[in-house]
Amino acid sequence: MSVTEVLLPVFAQVLLVFILLFWMGKERTTALAAREVQMKDIALDEPNWPRHATQLGNCLKNQFEFPVLFYVLVALALPLRQADLLFVLLSWVFVVTRYVHAGIFVTSNNVKQRSLAFSAGVLVLLVMWAVFAVKILRVV
Repeated sequence: MSVTEVLLPVFAQVLLVFILLFWMGKERTTALAAREVQMKDIALDEPNWPRHATQLGNCLKNQFEFPVLFYVLVALALPLRQADLLFVLLSWVFVVTRYVHAGIFVTSNNVKQRSLAFSAGVLVLLVMWAVFAVKILRVV
């Protein structure tokens, strides 16, 4: 697979991060302007933001937790030439699960549905890591 094909899902995941970042910034700025919260109430990252701003913030924070394993895997698979068609397809499935998870997180926040989307992403990434490990260890 070409570098572009391998990196497109990464770019899509990064786009999700920026969408959430700017959306959260807008929500927080709006909350401050509407005096729903005051600077002194949030100066030390205290949990005083309105509900939706908190949802967006938590969802954004989540994008820097579990997806790190995806970024690391891509960063390893590319130079080691282990990013084949299966890898790219699974990458897209993983990224779709992240969008679904984020969509649920910032709307209904239905924990059961959100957990299913999260678990699907975990399973896909686990398969990706397992396939990668088998390929690498088979060479050794």
